Amino acid sequence: MKQKAKSAASAPTTLWDRTRQLASQEILETALRLFTEQGYDETTIAQIAREAGVSQRTLFRYFGTKEDLLGGGQDRFGQVLMDTISAQPADAGTWEALRAGVAAVLALHDSREQALERFRLLHNTASLRAGWLEKRLRFQENLLPLIETRMDTATGNAGAKARAVIATALACLDAASMTWVANDGKGEIMDLYDECLAAVRG
Repeated sequence: MKQKAKSAASAPTTLWDRTRQLASQEILETALRLFTEQGYDETTIAQIAREAGVSQRTLFRYFGTKEDLLGGGQDRFGQVLMDTISAQPADAGTWEALRAGVAAVLALHDSREQALERFRLLHNTASLRAGWLEKRLRFQENLLPLIETRMDTATGNAGAKARAVIATALACLDAASMTWVANDGKGEIMDLYDECLAAVRG
């Protein structure tokens, strides 16, 4: 997974900002370590707070839910996906725009190791998997108008076609990340995504 340089404009500019960022990062790393060592469902918020050296109240100021402790929550995933697709040139095709969105989401991870642990937890934890599938349906509906505008409407049924394209792209991301986890993080997820998409499009 290739990392993109972070914009200097987005870097914290005050001591308060830097302190919050460091505290947030330490809590995230602690949570991910505990989830990996003993399981997501078996790890409590109280334990994470204790290990990170903060109160539960402080932890909840940074992260609204336990799920957010996997790295900002899946709502952030959906927002980045939508923002990136919206920013694509008007003449970009549907598959091209969706691929840009998928790449932007994968770039949210700080490292390959972090991405691997998060995907492993997602695919191997029933509660996380169920939550992801439910949110994925919502993401698909939110993306619908963005993709419909890029579809050829001459033959009609743009809505049905857009839904099929979005569902296929997200299913390919699932297949790619599951394969990546099964291969213990070897290779690049985007290469696997492209292979999955090529197989589907035939």
